[in-house]
Amino acid sequence: MSNAAQVAVGRRTQAERRDESERRLLDATAHVVANQGVSAATFEAIGRSAGYSRGLATQKFGSKDGLIEALIADLHERQNALLDGHHIADLGGLEAVLAYVDLYLRHLGDGEATRAYFMLLASAVADASQLRTAFAHSHELVKTRLAALVERGQAEGSIRREVDPQAAALMVGSLLLGLSVQWLVDPDTELDAIRTTSLETLRLAFATSRDRP
Repeated sequence: MSNAAQVAVGRRTQAERRDESERRLLDATAHVVANQGVSAATFEAIGRSAGYSRGLATQKFGSKDGLIEALIADLHERQNALLDGHHIADLGGLEAVLAYVDLYLRHLGDGEATRAYFMLLASAVADASQLRTAFAHSHELVKTRLAALVERGQAEGSIRREVDPQAAALMVGSLLLGLSVQWLVDPDTELDAIRTTSLETLRLAFATSRDRP
């Protein structure tokens, strides 16, 4: 192997190690928050859970707020990957909105990351933290995506023209937010029944006569 190739391999390996360490730190943050609470998520506890030193978490993210902002962004990327994996973009507007809600509620109870997200959100609101801005940005991205799906449905004729895309997107996002908080308060909430009712209600609210049951 040439020297240049060896350097390239070394760089890739270093990048992979960096990605692995960040992934483990983010997963550790979600684990600590979900199981021990927001106040327990110190750099020391997170580093210990990830198998690294406290100093590495500080080096990677700078501050606890920086770490939480990175976790918010990571969870948003995971949600996008889930939607892309189910080819939401290939569906008609109405069916895409319904598929978005369906997937979200089907996977709400999966893993610790979602639980940690809403615990951190509740803490940011309760403490009037600057982190509210990061959560607001994440929610705005969701609203933008949902509004685009509503507009697509209107252009196709599957969603009623009189529906306001921005208001509809915020309503759908708020529905999911409220159900997430309810699940956080009571993990035994029957999500399957709520999912079915939510999908039926949204179809009736948005669909033109041709797409109603």
